[in-house]
Amino acid sequence: MKKSLSLFVSILLVLVLALAGCSSTSSSNEKKSASSTSSKSMLETVKDRGKLKAGVNNSLPGFGYIDSDGKNSGFDVDIARAIAAGVLGDADAVEFRPLSATERFTAVQSKEVDVLVRNTTWTTNRDAEVGLSFAPVTFYDGQGIMVPKDSGIKTLKDLEGKTIGVETGTTTELNLADQMKAAGVNYTAQPYDNADAVIAAYESGSIDAWTTDKSGLVSRQSTLKDPDAHVILDATLSKEPLAPAVLDNDEKWKDAVSWVVYALIQAEEFGITSKNVDEFKTSDNPEIQRLLGVGDTNLGEQLGLSNDFAYQVIKQVGNYGEIYDRNLGPDTAFKLERGQNALYTDGGLLYSIPFR
Repeated sequence: MKKSLSLFVSILLVLVLALAGCSSTSSSNEKKSASSTSSKSMLETVKDRGKLKAGVNNSLPGFGYIDSDGKNSGFDVDIARAIAAGVLGDADAVEFRPLSATERFTAVQSKEVDVLVRNTTWTTNRDAEVGLSFAPVTFYDGQGIMVPKDSGIKTLKDLEGKTIGVETGTTTELNLADQMKAAGVNYTAQPYDNADAVIAAYESGSIDAWTTDKSGLVSRQSTLKDPDAHVILDATLSKEPLAPAVLDNDEKWKDAVSWVVYALIQAEEFGITSKNVDEFKTSDNPEIQRLLGVGDTNLGEQLGLSNDFAYQVIKQVGNYGEIYDRNLGPDTAFKLERGQNALYTDGGLLYSIPFR
């Protein structure tokens, strides 16, 4: 009897250990699978999906808005299309997600969008704490203030005791506080959930002025009932470097987005446009060959892209200057001068990291 009991216990022990081993192996495999999934770059995800999910503005004329044909248009929208062309070879392979200022960062963090191209300022906090990683600056801007032309307000000092509208979830309120404190001006900041609400309050006379990036002021001025009845003060309250943003800790994806931006800038410097890019493919200039992926170069492959990714970007969307002029330039309602957004060779801040 004792021998039978002992044998039973031994068999039971062996079975328990075997099951534990299976469970451990299963758990280990699950962990490996989860680790493999979590370590997958967004670049691979986008390529597997065959479509880019881009967070954009849909109510900022010139940058991100719905045009008369019901399509997403604007400077930022074209940057997103360029990313799609570089990554997927198709500028139209984009799903645009309209996002408010308060929604935009959560959308990146939750992977609702792959990239945010929505007039977003690159700041320390957003880089370090919000969990974003920024591509190169695509638009150098600065914060300004709009007032009625007949208000008599010409300087920050003239805003003493006035109420100024700001949009929540942006850098504008803190920038305004810093500058008004430095100028010794007492004022009231009136926050609103979105830019449309700020504009409505401003046009109704509920607030005396409103503030945002100067490009945004110019854009919104074109939508006012009487655009000429309003002016933008000369004062610039801050530096606002606007750049595409992706989820932090994914260097492959950030690199892919970044080098698309660099390709746009480098193409303009070389004078390569959507109309003449095919002619440049026969150039014997080694720098141009590397940019367009001609010959033995494999720079695209090093980035996880096709070697002709820059060619696809330029051919389908154009260079930086083409994008700027098409959406903001002299033939548009905004007529924005290039200023800091000109190439370094023309006195601006734009230049590309070498394609080498």
